Amino acid sequence: MSERKKKEISRRQFLNYCLTGVGGFMAAGIFAPMIKFAIDPALKSAGAAGNKIPVASVSDITEEPQKFSFKKKIVDVWTGEQETPLTAWVYKQGDEIIALSPVCKHLGCMVHWNEPGHKDQFFCPCHMGRYEKNGKNIPGTPPPKPLDQYEVAVKDGKVMLGDVVANKIIKGA
Repeated sequence: MSERKKKEISRRQFLNYCLTGVGGFMAAGIFAPMIKFAIDPALKSAGAAGNKIPVASVSDITEEPQKFSFKKKIVDVWTGEQETPLTAWVYKQGDEIIALSPVCKHLGCMVHWNEPGHKDQFFCPCHMGRYEKNGKNIPGTPPPKPLDQYEVAVKDGKVMLGDVVANKIIKGA
């Protein structure tokens, strides 16, 4: 009978094991996302930052902004890699191709080009925000900053769009 008693654990030991296990599980849940956030930039490959998606032929681009829709694979820590639908306003300015994000910098609504009453401007219907053709926000309207733009490259006669960056067309933006 004494052998049997040696193999049994006391209530106190059982509670200690349970609390240690639960505490470890909770600590892992708290610290794992922080560690992932801290080392995530080091895990990204150098080539992944420069991937661009073909959106249109160079011959289709005019001096008038046109709306092009495309899908891009975006990696998110919570949902993983997903194909996300995106849109860009693309036009030529001389020999340069410009691609602007359609997301208003005021509250994130979608802007439209050449709406009635707003000739040669991007217009946000949510709060009457307006932008010039180059994406510069018009003073006196709600948007605090210019429209963002996409990284643009031309390869084999195709317009390739990359990541969204701050507007570099406007001096001092």
